[in-house]
Amino acid sequence: MRDDSLADFGLLIAFLLPGLTVLLGAAPLTNLPHEWLFGSGTAAPTIGGFLYGTVASVLAGLTASTIRWVVIDTLHHHTGLPPPRWNFARLVARSGAFELLIQAHYRYYQFYANMVVALTFVLAARKSAAPASPDGVDAAMVALIGLFFAGSRDTLRKYYGRVEQLLGNRPRGGTARRPPAKA
Repeated sequence: MRDDSLADFGLLIAFLLPGLTVLLGAAPLTNLPHEWLFGSGTAAPTIGGFLYGTVASVLAGLTASTIRWVVIDTLHHHTGLPPPRWNFARLVARSGAFELLIQAHYRYYQFYANMVVALTFVLAARKSAAPASPDGVDAAMVALIGLFFAGSRDTLRKYYGRVEQLLGNRPRGGTARRPPAKA
């Protein structure tokens, strides 16, 4: 029997929390997510609202993750963290260790980088609703974006390095080399 609590936690931080950040940050643009999560006026929150909010958070988190893949992954890859050339021929024998590295490093990378996307959206939504001069909240958000970006870079570097130790590099030329057949 597997213990999925680490995997569940990884998915929670990688997608649900950034998505919830996007939903709550959309408050200047629409009141709907706030009503789903906290109720409206004198009405208390409902189970349906909670479910809508959860599904919407997952959707927003996956959208943030797609934007992360296009923007932040590309930025990291072009600024000194090239995508590795792992030898996946070794994966079957080491799949448990590989899954552990995903949970210990890659899910945190996804969280940090997805939060960069989510907080950038929140800052843009905040500025579009009230384009006043920057204040302390804006400065704190910019600082968090910088902190999460640095965290994403560090965890991606660790993930790439540790998986390379586990799987090794794939030889140049695109496929793993097989040992020559014995005569």
